[in-house]
Amino acid sequence: LTPAPDIRLVVLDMAGTTVADGGLVERAFDSAARALGVEPGSQDHAEKLAHVRATMGESKISVFRHLFGDEERAHRANAAFEEAYGALVDDGLVAPVPGARAAVEALLADGRSVVLTTGFARVTQDVLLDALGWRDLAPVTLCPADAGGRGRPYPDLVLEAFLRTKAADSTAQVAVVGDTTYDVLSGLRAGAGLVAGVRTGAHDAEALRAAGAGHVLDSVADLPALLRGAD
Repeated sequence: LTPAPDIRLVVLDMAGTTVADGGLVERAFDSAARALGVEPGSQDHAEKLAHVRATMGESKISVFRHLFGDEERAHRANAAFEEAYGALVDDGLVAPVPGARAAVEALLADGRSVVLTTGFARVTQDVLLDALGWRDLAPVTLCPADAGGRGRPYPDLVLEAFLRTKAADSTAQVAVVGDTTYDVLSGLRAGAGLVAGVRTGAHDAEALRAAGAGHVLDSVADLPALLRGAD
């Protein structure tokens, strides 16, 4: 039997994993698409929305580069997305996943370091942290720009968390948890010792397992018990 990993660092996704946003990504995408002249109800809109759904967890600017081609249009779309998402958050349309804050506090109490990561831009991540009152929750929060610009499914955010916190001796002591296949892939590519999916967000258990998740949890609230069992 392979010994269970000694997890020192936990890298947690935000929207869909620790934050319940009720489909705000799709609503904000509609605003971005309209700003770029994509007609709601059109075939073009449907195809672009399908790509947004398939790439949940990826850096949003990367998604818009794929959808709109040139850099100027991608940045216009991204700015419209950030503005729309921020307005929806300001309207009170986000909440913590039930038990998420308690889970993070339990992980910290168990002596582990926790980093919150996102595919959103820093301005959007900060809006979320402020809306939830989470500025004090984790000492390190990372967005793609903090890791050189590449978000998931690249391993960069996980590796940046590993380098910045110095909490683990190797990536085998890192756990990566998220609600999308891209979260799972980023953890695997970083060599994380434990990669888990949660069923509170974009992708279902079958997709998460197919991507390589070693565990699929009903919620991040179940994570502290899982890691205590791994110790």
